[in-house]
Amino acid sequence: MYIKILLLSFICTIQLSANDKILGKWNTDKSTVEIYKCGEFLCAKILSLKEPTDLEGKPKVDKNNPDPLKKTHPVVGLNFLKNFKFNEYDGEWVNGEIYNPEDGKIYTGEIKLENENKLLLNGHLKISKWLGKKQTWTRAK
Repeated sequence: MYIKILLLSFICTIQLSANDKILGKWNTDKSTVEIYKCGEFLCAKILSLKEPTDLEGKPKVDKNNPDPLKKTHPVVGLNFLKNFKFNEYDGEWVNGEIYNPEDGKIYTGEIKLENENKLLLNGHLKISKWLGKKQTWTRAK
């Protein structure tokens, strides 16, 4: 019995550390983001933008947010991924929400760690995985 408990805790520790490899800073095509744990889920926030200012030279704000109270919030610092849960069967983080500040819409998504320095993000409409966009992110140095 004691050996079974030790073996189970060892397997759980290995699984948790494998899941944690996705945590950290990542470069997208337009920003640097940080993926972190929020409880048992994955979340992410925008750390910096490649083009941080608008045409008037002011810091970009969440102007397309459907909530009028959030339209003046800065895009840098914005929490834009939430509720991604790890699926042990296929090694993906699934059923998360992706908020896109460029259009103010929320998409469903999956994240898969391709290797330690590359991840694939798939964001799509809830009705179909095929109606969406895929991105490849690289680990920030």
